[in-house]
Amino acid sequence: MSLSWSFKRTGVLAVAALVTALASGVQAADPVKVGFVYVGPISDHGWSYRHDIGRQAIEAEFGDGVETTFVESVPEGADAERVVRKLASTGHDLIFTTSFGFMNPTVKVAKDFPDVRFEHATGYKRSDNVSTYAARFYEGRAVIGTIAGMMTKTNTIGYIASFPIPEVVRGINAFTIAMRRVNPDATVKVVWVNSWYDPGKEADAAKTLIDQGADMITQHTDSPAPLQVAQERGVFGFGQASDMAAFAPKAQLTSIIDDWDDYYVGRTRAVIDGTWTSQDTWGGIDSGMVGFPEYSADVPADVKAAAEVVREGILDGSLHPFKGPILDQAGMEILAEGEIYDDNTLLGMNFYVEGVQGDLPK
Repeated sequence: MSLSWSFKRTGVLAVAALVTALASGVQAADPVKVGFVYVGPISDHGWSYRHDIGRQAIEAEFGDGVETTFVESVPEGADAERVVRKLASTGHDLIFTTSFGFMNPTVKVAKDFPDVRFEHATGYKRSDNVSTYAARFYEGRAVIGTIAGMMTKTNTIGYIASFPIPEVVRGINAFTIAMRRVNPDATVKVVWVNSWYDPGKEADAAKTLIDQGADMITQHTDSPAPLQVAQERGVFGFGQASDMAAFAPKAQLTSIIDDWDDYYVGRTRAVIDGTWTSQDTWGGIDSGMVGFPEYSADVPADVKAAAEVVREGILDGSLHPFKGPILDQAGMEILAEGEIYDDNTLLGMNFYVEGVQGDLPK
């Protein structure tokens, strides 16, 4: 064995110890292999982009102690199972599958690889080697709903939605409730694009909503296309998952930022030190999973102050986005004043509140 060394006098003992260890046949531990499966491209500047920022945080934290890989633009279905199975069969110790539609493939593969740890984002099925995690994005929707309600001039806000699953419906309702608490005349129009990432469909949806009178655009889809349309048409909007101001600096008022960094680092550390166990995590503003960039200069001081009251109230627990009274679309009370929806109701939400126009797709 030939070794080439470069060191100062203070490194002599360390080098001697290393040489002794090598002579004794002791080898450095193999890096922990961590895999990621993304539903969109990492260039979406939204959901998958932010998950990949979390992957990079793992590399920055552990250096040569980890080896990370990712597969992007994986459809939710049979392809997902194939990709997850390949990662599990190629020595990965920890696998993050980062979309709701990856849930069943993840659980299925996990049964065949009991020594591999799996983490599934936004799902609800767990086992000894499968954890679930998500963020309370609806808390962020309450903040931006407050801004929209106070700044709209047409009292029509456009909402571009992906799929009618509880996570997305919950966000629409939280946004609408907060909006109407500061502006009871405002309403939300929803266009469903049935895709997490499709810039063309997202742009067309934004155009349709603006043509219908919306002067604010928000979204639960992943590309900056809706914000870019908003800027072209002279209306305001909100970024999704990351700070999208670079794509539409005149349109973005603020954004909801998905911050997975600490979670990914922590769960990787748990695998490294042998403390990983299956769990469910649902973090909000207080956990750091839901964040915001600076408000745009176009947000008036009184609107910033109102948005901060909501954000700080959620942070300290004095305000809950789903605290009654809450009315359904017909104006009937479905949650009494002072009552709060529990997590089970939130996780299964399948109805619209007052102020959302149209029918919820089944």
